Amino acid sequence: MTVRLDDQPWLTAPATRAVMAALEAAGGPGCARFVGGCVRNALIGAPVADIDIATTLKPEETDCAIRAAGLKAVPTGLAHGTVTAVSERQPFEITTLRRDVSTDGRNATVAFTDDWAEDAARRDFRLNALYADGEGRVFDPTGEGVADAAAGRIVFVGDPGTRIREDYLRILRFFRFFARYGVGDPDAAALSACGALAPGMTRLSAERVSKELMTLLAAPDPRVAMAAMAEAGVLAQILPEASTGTLFNAAVELSLDPVVRLMTLFPIDERLVRDASSRLRFPNSTRDRLAAAARAGPDVSPAMSDAEVRAAVYRHGVRAVADALHRRWAESPADDARARRLLALAEGWKRPPMPVGGRELARLGVEPGPETGRLLKAFEDGWIADDFPSDGHAERLAALVSPRFWTEI
Repeated sequence: MTVRLDDQPWLTAPATRAVMAALEAAGGPGCARFVGGCVRNALIGAPVADIDIATTLKPEETDCAIRAAGLKAVPTGLAHGTVTAVSERQPFEITTLRRDVSTDGRNATVAFTDDWAEDAARRDFRLNALYADGEGRVFDPTGEGVADAAAGRIVFVGDPGTRIREDYLRILRFFRFFARYGVGDPDAAALSACGALAPGMTRLSAERVSKELMTLLAAPDPRVAMAAMAEAGVLAQILPEASTGTLFNAAVELSLDPVVRLMTLFPIDERLVRDASSRLRFPNSTRDRLAAAARAGPDVSPAMSDAEVRAAVYRHGVRAVADALHRRWAESPADDARARRLLALAEGWKRPPMPVGGRELARLGVEPGPETGRLLKAFEDGWIADDFPSDGHAERLAALVSPRFWTEI
């Protein structure tokens, strides 16, 4: 039975047609097929973001064909057979059919081929080893890819251990794809192989690992995948500080933000999250958010008064307080209404500037120096404690400068 991709605007779009026509003008009908995610997602009705194409043309031939058609060609990975065509400002990644010559668990040496089955055999999962021609006819070299996509099965092409030893990042990709597309329980053979070969992930760059982890956490519901990852010993291999459980599960319900979800895998410990962020080389923005939330954590709870929320935002910043509130909310889901109100307050309150400074102290006769800093800190603490009054600053400052203040303290 022939399977077809129906009602796919990207398939018939002029930009897509122009690229396929350019390739077939050089290599003849059937020399190019759509591959991987665009075919898989089209079959299951999921959005298609990127359009990848496989071809029997060699990289240099692809480059020439694209340019001959008046399109832009970018040699993004010629050594691995990849040229990116740009048609109507849209990129199309075009890769020559390949087979692995050698692999070391991180990188592969490839040879080009014109055999579609050989190309499919080196791919990770059966639902990713799917191809479609320009008319939407689907080709399934493994014989199981279409069925896997429909059923939500994430199954390695061939032997799971062999696929993993070719590239240990496929362990994380297995859990990431299961989080996004999986239904039911993860494939038992894949889980077993992932657990047994997890130590091999030490060969991977930290950047590759952290990117996969964050993409996994961004899935609509990564709870089953993360639990399976922890049970298989994979999570401990990359993030020994982390633990899944009720807190993480609750955070998934409350927020789609992968950083909020990641935060709940750790205890509230700024040094610990900084160390983990450094080891996995999280982006600076992620590292700083984790650290700031941990720092704000002790000052934040669902039982806070409105004044305490404002004080926390003033001291820690709105993002840190919002993140810490999400964590506390996950710890106490029953406080839903109050947590929502406090979160709205934190995100809607504008932090006021400090109303006095060194100039005002100088007018009171205070010479610049360490005493200036002490007085301003004392003023600021009192101003925060009184919930940021908008007036009376001169009197408060004068009282701090008076000899009576210094004898009392």
